Order: sequence, then C-alpha cells, then structure tokens
Amino acid sequence: MINSAVFQGETTYKMEQNLMESGKPDVAEDGRKYRIGIVGGGQLAKMTALAAFELGCEVVILEKTEHTPASRLAADIIYGDWDDPAALLRLAARVDVVSLENEFVDAASLRALEEAGHKLYPGARTIGLVQDKLVQKRTLEGAGISVAPFASITFRPDITMQARKLGWPLVVKARRYSYDGKGNATVNGPRDIDAAWKKLGGDKRGLYIEGFCDFARELAVIIIRAQDGAMVSYPVVETVQRDHICHIVRAPAEIEPELAARAVALAREAVVAIDGVGALGVEMFLSKAGDILLNEVAPRVHNSGHYTIEACECSQFENHVRALLGLPLGSPRLVTKAAVMVNLLGERSGHGEPAGIDAALQEQGAHVHVYGKAKTTPGRKMGHVTALGPTLLAAEQTAFAAAGQIHFGAPQ
Repeated sequence: MINSAVFQGETTYKMEQNLMESGKPDVAEDGRKYRIGIVGGGQLAKMTALAAFELGCEVVILEKTEHTPASRLAADIIYGDWDDPAALLRLAARVDVVSLENEFVDAASLRALEEAGHKLYPGARTIGLVQDKLVQKRTLEGAGISVAPFASITFRPDITMQARKLGWPLVVKARRYSYDGKGNATVNGPRDIDAAWKKLGGDKRGLYIEGFCDFARELAVIIIRAQDGAMVSYPVVETVQRDHICHIVRAPAEIEPELAARAVALAREAVVAIDGVGALGVEMFLSKAGDILLNEVAPRVHNSGHYTIEACECSQFENHVRALLGLPLGSPRLVTKAAVMVNLLGERSGHGEPAGIDAALQEQGAHVHVYGKAKTTPGRKMGHVTALGPTLLAAEQTAFAAAGQIHFGAPQ
C-alpha cells in the first residue's frame, strides 16, 4: 500500500528540485506565471491543466464551444475556430508556448504560429505528418517501421481491386478526423462495401484501406520526447477495445520482456520519424505470429496513459508540461506492481452529471476521475477509474467494482 501523503510530498519535492536545477523560475521575465496555451478544452486539456498547476503554471485554452471540461480551470478562454490562423495567433499572443489536445487542427493554420515566431509543440510539420492517416502510414513505412499493409483508394471499385492484393477481410478507414472507431469499417467481402462506403461518406471524404490484422493483443506505449530529443518511455500496456473505443488499459502488459523492449524501440522510432515533441501515444498490434505492427501515433497525451496519474512517479501529463517548458523529464517508473484503468462511457443521451459516485468511492484503492462534460451520449468518454494492486487481476477487480457503480445519462 502506497502512503499517498508521503508520495505526494516526495513528488512535490522532486518537482521543486527539478525546477531549481533547470535554472528556470516559475514566473516569466515580466513577473507573471508561465502560461501554456492548449488548442481544445476537453478532458485531456483538463488533466494537462491540473499538472501545469502543480508546476506553478497557468493554462489558456482555445475552444469552439462553452462549458468544456477544461474551461473551469483555464486562466483565460478564447472562443474561435481551431483552424482559423487569426484565432490561433490570439491564443499564442497570450501564452509562452502552445500545445494541442488533438491532432485535427489544420497543419497549414498551425504554421502561422511558427512563422510568427511562437513556440508550438508538437510542431506543424509533425501534425501534418499524422493528421492524414494515409500520410502517416506512408511516413512510418518510409522510416522502415512495420505497419499493416495499406493502399490508397479513390472510388468504390478500388476496394474490390485492392482486396485482390490484400485479401478479405479488410478495414476501410477515413484519412482524417477518425477516432474512437468513428472513421473505421470492417469489410468482410463485396457485400459489405456499399454499407462501409455510405457509413464513412466515401463520396465526400478521403478514405484508404488496410489489411485486417488478426492480432493476439493490442499494445500501447506513451513516449515523452523533449525539445532536445531526449526521450523517456512508459511501460508497455495492453488495451482492450469495445466497439472500437478503449475500454480497459492494463499496465504493464503481460508479455515477454523481449517483446516489450521491441515495442518500446518501435514506438521511439515512430516518434523520431514524425519529429514529435511532448507526450505521444503509440498504438500497436501484437500478431499471433509474434510480430509487432504499428497501428497509429497520436501526437498528444493519450487515453492509454491515464493510469500514469496514480501509477507512475511522473504522469504523462506532468511530463508533457515539462517537455513543453524545456524542463528535465520525470521518471516514468511504476510505483505499483500493477494498474488497471477502466473508461467510464455514456450509456444513453442525457445530462452529464454522474450517479453512483458515493458507492464507487467505497471501493478502497479506486481512483475516480469525472471529466465534467455537460452532456453524455452512448459511448462518449465521461471519465475513468484507475486502481492499483499487487496483480493485474486484483487491480482490475477493484477498478470494475468502482466503475460499475457510476452511470451517466439521466434524462434531463
């Protein structure tokens, strides 16, 4: 059992020591606190803001809508279109460095920040290499990184033509704005093509296809890369998807050390290939033959790393802030034998207020995080529960016992 009071005290001491050793004060030259700009105000921005507060920083967000999870924590909020260079420049003018909550901001718009001399991590080039999934695949393959076979398609008949090379089944994917399964469709044969094409809007949207990977496990790893290229790697985790949405994260993954080392090496190569800075989530497939194939890279803090808040010496969010500010990177070491995170997903449409928190908190060892979204819909990520334990089984039992008590979507 970890003494949380002692642990938190030690962590605060370490952060203060690192700040002093870095030679960087907790205020800017004009006497104000360092400010981090985040494009997007969802749960990732909220958890990043909490980590920034621990280091004496403030956060300013650029958002399209009101009442987002991070809005209550922001020192300032700018409302505008993420893809509008003018809005991005307004954000950059109020902060010391800009980062992103998602990879959907147009890379060409982000270049306006760099051209104006503002600090942006990850940079516009990195976003340009990853936000189009086909470009990302080509970039990774070009760097010698193993990926599932893929092909570009333009018209519906291209799927049948490519299937002759890749075989059935295959997966049709949207090139942009694809996340949580919202841009994927599995095609088992010619009869499924029309439904997949319609679901993904192939007549108006760029698509590509991948060969189906009959994997044994889905793996992920968080890599933190500093501005000078230094990197730290978190433990390799196993992720379990439900309806293409991450449901469970088990840390560390129960795989052989040699496989874990290969996964970390592959993830690091991918981060270098796209010149990422800050926290990056790298998702991989472990095939039944023992091969590791890289699925995709997210240039931001990632759902598969939420467990690090309680389970690691320095969370992915704190390390992301450190990288943004040029501070020494913290230790990614686990402080427990095992940790399991379970996502809290909306069950129906309705109000975003949770029910059952009191019952969930009776589960000793469960750490509940509610994101504070105003509304919920089926499958929407509304929070998560992390539990630490002596084994993955024990941690998972605690996490599910707490998560099972919490529900969203009460009728308004």
